[in-house]
Amino acid sequence: MGIRLLEAPVARRNDSRARMYIVDHLKPGTTIKRKVEISNKSSAPRRIDLYAAAAGIEDNAFAFAPMRTANELTRWTRVTPPSARLDPNSGAEAEITISVPRTARAGERYAVVWAESRVAPDATRNIGSVTRVGVRIYLDVGPGGEPVSDFAIEKMTGTRDKQGRPSVSAAVRNLGRRAVDLSGTLGLRDGPGGITAGPFRAAAGITLAPYGKGTVTVPLEPGLPDGPWKAALTLQSGTVQRTSTATVTLAGEKRTSHTLRYAAVAAAAALAAGAVALVVIRRRRRNSGQVSASG
Repeated sequence: MGIRLLEAPVARRNDSRARMYIVDHLKPGTTIKRKVEISNKSSAPRRIDLYAAAAGIEDNAFAFAPMRTANELTRWTRVTPPSARLDPNSGAEAEITISVPRTARAGERYAVVWAESRVAPDATRNIGSVTRVGVRIYLDVGPGGEPVSDFAIEKMTGTRDKQGRPSVSAAVRNLGRRAVDLSGTLGLRDGPGGITAGPFRAAAGITLAPYGKGTVTVPLEPGLPDGPWKAALTLQSGTVQRTSTATVTLAGEKRTSHTLRYAAVAAAAALAAGAVALVVIRRRRRNSGQVSASG
């Protein structure tokens, strides 16, 4: 089962988020319509229910409310038809209408338009199932033009976890009044011996609320040496793209303990070598004394 957005504002034709989600800014008293396509990719007929349910941003992730939880935005949203019966491997179109009241206060709101299919328990199934897929809505309301979207990459650090797996983390701050969905890549250069590595893809699912801050993590290949490395991180949300560079090392708890052990071995070896040298010197002095006495 699938659902995808078929329409986006012309002004957002270069915005990758607007091709996946409903991302818009509306003045109070405005109505918009967006078409979506729903599809049944299974070999059995399906009844698909269409509705809007609440969403929000929690712990730097876009969070879906359970079942048909309502909020202000869902009460402004209508999906027609509210349900459709699809034959196997077929599709249909539906229309989403969002009508913002004239009295709506300014601010950004979040919801999801869900396509849901239920299978009830029967003689062959003791447990029923619910499957749903959705299109997110990021709707900003207010007079005038759309607020600026912007974010900043403030700091990068490298580390290894207890299993020795390296990663680079970046502190990111949302500077605008619109949520940002962060994606991007990291490249490494000028490592030990002048080697390069990457690009490595940032972990998905980071959404920062307006003026929020969070951490973007980029997992790396386990075999990479500690460094130092010159790291270049590029992050994007819609049409906003930012790049930051920094020097990072990948040492962590596990690697540090190894380093201390290697240092201890090296020190022991140095002491052993010093002891051997001292014995040789003493023997030479003793032999020199015996020659002088006999002469």
